[in-house]
Amino acid sequence: MRSSQSLGMSDTRTLASAKRMLRKDVMTCNKAVAESVKLCDVDVIAAYPITPQTSIVEYLAEFVAKKEIDAEYIKVESEHSALSALVGASPAGARTFTATSSQGLILMSEVMFTASGMRLPIVMANANRALSAPLNIWNDQQDSLAVRDSGWIQFYAENNQEALDYVIQCYKISENKKVMLPSMVNLDGFYLTHTLEPTEIPDKKDVKKFLPPYEPEYRLDPESPLTFGFFAGPDSYQEFRYEQQKAMENAERVIKEAAKDYYGFTGRKYSAIEEYKLDKKDTVLLTVGSVSGTVKEVVDKLEKKYSVGVAKLRMFRPFPFEEIRRIASRAKIIGVIEKDVIIGVNQGAVATEIKNALYGSKSIPVLSFIVGLGGRDTPPSTVEKIIKICENALEKPEKESYWMDLK
Repeated sequence: MRSSQSLGMSDTRTLASAKRMLRKDVMTCNKAVAESVKLCDVDVIAAYPITPQTSIVEYLAEFVAKKEIDAEYIKVESEHSALSALVGASPAGARTFTATSSQGLILMSEVMFTASGMRLPIVMANANRALSAPLNIWNDQQDSLAVRDSGWIQFYAENNQEALDYVIQCYKISENKKVMLPSMVNLDGFYLTHTLEPTEIPDKKDVKKFLPPYEPEYRLDPESPLTFGFFAGPDSYQEFRYEQQKAMENAERVIKEAAKDYYGFTGRKYSAIEEYKLDKKDTVLLTVGSVSGTVKEVVDKLEKKYSVGVAKLRMFRPFPFEEIRRIASRAKIIGVIEKDVIIGVNQGAVATEIKNALYGSKSIPVLSFIVGLGGRDTPPSTVEKIIKICENALEKPEKESYWMDLK
């Protein structure tokens, strides 16, 4: 699997110092997520198993049992209860974590709106998995994109390293007093969760400097009683939603600051969109998650034949409007490769967001390519077909949406 890291070698002294502090190991993405949680000194972990995220909370149970994490480990009866437990712990001043997948995420959805509305900096890992029915345990991204309006910051990892790094950054972002919103890191089920990759683990001392102890501005305290999640009527409810929107806008700046600080001790540079061979290219293939590696390989193979590059969307909430417009200003067509579909609209959620971002600016075709639903493979041959469709559509697209590899 191709690495998506951009190491940025401009400051060799900083990088050399950072590299000495990094421990490398071969692990699954689920183990990488658990390792990152261990580095963050969490106080409360709520655990409920669901394939394919189960081993995340199993690893964390082991860390707690071995006293490698000084945390309260709560075994609950459902995913709804898992997030509900954190909605109780976070206002008390605890740094919290949970993990879920698919139907579990949807069962949590009621509480997801609660957590965001209460401005709780909870961090969650979601192992992307198709939704029932029919029952399917394999990967697509319908689950997390279905809750895109719940007020959670959303990141999507291409590989194990990105998943580990984003969990750590999420605490820094969510706990910022200008943000105070929950975050979720999405990792493709089985493609990442159960795949072994070399992964670098930052030094605990560096993480502690990057991520100081959580000190909320307001907390539940018997000596100074406060109310969280209280009743709001028509005279005030809309203002609460407006404040969530402003916090999400603030998150864009905080995310950039966190990425800059994180680069300082890891040498890994993050941005909302990773650009790959985009300079002076007619076609932009926009990707999300683990499929990005396959797409990059195909672009490498065909770069002399086609004018095509890759834009990998790492951050879906807040949506990077300016970055999308900047990329579109240099291209002639955008092909969005995504593992979800909005039934009734007949295109993916990411494609609709890109069209929204480009409204009123440069008008170029945005084609939605629906791939990989329910874990169906997206081989290089499919990516090549997508490139050919985009190239042929430069003059005038035949249609806006394509379901690839239907039987």
